[in-house]
Amino acid sequence: MSSIPTLLFLHGVGPGDPEGNWNIPLTDALVGLGYPDLSSVHVVAPQYAHALKGWDEKESLPGERVKQPSRDASKQNRRDFERRIGALEFRLGRHHRGHISPEVEGIVDVAVGVGLVLPILAQARKYVSDPQIRAHILNRILAQLPESGPIVIVGHSLGSVIAADLLRRLPQGLEVAGMVTIGSPLAHGGFDVDKLRASMSEPPTNLSWWVNFWNFSDPVAAHRGVSSVFPWLIDIGINTKHFGIPAHAASAYLANTTVAESIGYALFGSKSTEVEVFDNSPDIPLDFPEQLALVALRYAHLMTPMLMGDEDKQDRYRGALRHVQAATVDLIARRNADEHRPLPAAIARLAFDLSDPEAVVPEPRPSFHLPKDEAVVLLTVLAAENVIRPFEINISRDLWKATMRDLASEMGLGSRFGTDVFDASQRAQSALSGPRGVNWIKWGAIGVGAAAIVVATGGLALAAAPGLAGAAVITSALASFGPGGMIGGLLTAGTLVTAGGGGIAFGLASPGTSAETFEAVIERRLAAEILRELQHLDSDPTVWRVLVETEIEVRREHERLDEFSDEQSPSLKELKRKIQAVERALKYLGDHGLEPANEPDDRDPLLERITAFVREGRQ
Repeated sequence: MSSIPTLLFLHGVGPGDPEGNWNIPLTDALVGLGYPDLSSVHVVAPQYAHALKGWDEKESLPGERVKQPSRDASKQNRRDFERRIGALEFRLGRHHRGHISPEVEGIVDVAVGVGLVLPILAQARKYVSDPQIRAHILNRILAQLPESGPIVIVGHSLGSVIAADLLRRLPQGLEVAGMVTIGSPLAHGGFDVDKLRASMSEPPTNLSWWVNFWNFSDPVAAHRGVSSVFPWLIDIGINTKHFGIPAHAASAYLANTTVAESIGYALFGSKSTEVEVFDNSPDIPLDFPEQLALVALRYAHLMTPMLMGDEDKQDRYRGALRHVQAATVDLIARRNADEHRPLPAAIARLAFDLSDPEAVVPEPRPSFHLPKDEAVVLLTVLAAENVIRPFEINISRDLWKATMRDLASEMGLGSRFGTDVFDASQRAQSALSGPRGVNWIKWGAIGVGAAAIVVATGGLALAAAPGLAGAAVITSALASFGPGGMIGGLLTAGTLVTAGGGGIAFGLASPGTSAETFEAVIERRLAAEILRELQHLDSDPTVWRVLVETEIEVRREHERLDEFSDEQSPSLKELKRKIQAVERALKYLGDHGLEPANEPDDRDPLLERITAFVREGRQ
């Protein structure tokens, strides 16, 4: 960081938190972590407790100086913000939004409504309900701030409400290097001052990141964070071992090492003693199969500590992972030698002597960052395939889900992205399983049964999505690695989940593609689209087209065989399963507003005709 920012501390006004008593525990915690003290920092801590009692002269509410960008610029701003917040989460710990307790929420309702039970909230109510008090306090704070430079905002209790209200009213020259809120009541609807929830549906362009801390015993936080209001920030639950009002005190929060770490990082950046510089591309950049292998191995390694407590399973898993990693590095080395391509150091460092039982298996370094829209298919496939193939070890989906949260967090995507990957898969499976909710889709079904689709489409018909790899690259990689191993299986699955055009529809409808493989491909494609919806990303228009074209091809094949075949023939049963699966996928998309809009300027005549054909066929 080129210059030390201004530290703006916006205090609460409750008992036990005098306006000048906050900096001592924070200074002690910062120094204990190896950061400098606050002597070199320009600290601004406005006094406004008296202003909450009333006002003498009318003041105008300061206007908003930070405007929302255009749609494209807003999308880029959100992507950049999520990278920063993901990196912060990896540094501090997992996002934990908590849960709303009806009992405690009822107390908050009373406190907000009548100013009883919690005097702390009664003070905050005055700020929310009286525009003149609000204007007086905001103007008083702004008058003490510089016009430009970096600023770090820490808001406690009512101060967190003021901080959120202040963000877009700051001078345009001020860049918020980080915002930390503690003991915040913002998740309660009574503190939606000036409809902040709607006006800040996207992170402001002047904000680098925002992390909110809630104390498990804090009655004001009511056992939940504020990401339910602002879904783009992260919540972290802490336990200061205090109870009741002392758990809400700023001093309790600021003495916590995780809270202090976030403030120290915002003020001073990374401590030089903890930084180790890695060069991930010393020779040549990693190609797509190499990137895929690194992420898959990283995901597999992150599972190892999750198995602690089951020594037998953990030991077998480590043994399987040793073989998989050795085989993966060997396959890539052979492929690169055949193509006269050097072996990137990121891959070379993973090699070890498998014949030596004492040899340490090098662990892949934290994965590279990807934009969310490019990570959708990659993580959807990783979550559904067996990353220690050909070995099979039964590990609960909950553990894999926790591991995916870690992977997504260190990739800068945020742990919530990892949670949504598995939630999207569950929703897709429920949609395709029908009313009975039978979980009939097996993991790994694409990789082990998809060779027929690749053959049927001639390989090159499978054009992968932008940002991953082209059809020629995929075809060449499959020829080198085969469809059955870890790399080949993931490549095959990823290709089938992103393939477009008539080739994929023809291949799925082919008699050589089993109903199980068909269902798995449809489920993965639907899961990826649901994940895009959960993450508020633009939908993939090819999903609807491919499903519609696939349904047409499957129905044609069914009609061709139905005329002469026995009614209970295995081939007709397989086709009926395929029709049922694709119908349910299309119904889910239609029911959830994921069907392409028929706007006059966007209308695709071919897609309209085939969609109408499918609808008529259902009738």
